[in-house]
Amino acid sequence: MPMITVEWLEGRTRQQKAQLADALTKACVEIGKVSKDQVWIVFRDVKRSDWAMAGNLLGETPT
Repeated sequence: MPMITVEWLEGRTRQQKAQLADALTKACVEIGKVSKDQVWIVFRDVKRSDWAMAGNLLGETPT
């Protein structure tokens, strides 16, 4: 059973999540040869203030 976790910055719409869930599910069914009901997807929306890249919180001036 595939378990997919999508972590991304918050702000995506319900429709965007639904489209991505559909595309990921179809890929798992086609490539992984599993049934649609075996694909689980969790969306984790992260606040910009809780995400850092290259040692800097997003939205802050790089050091």
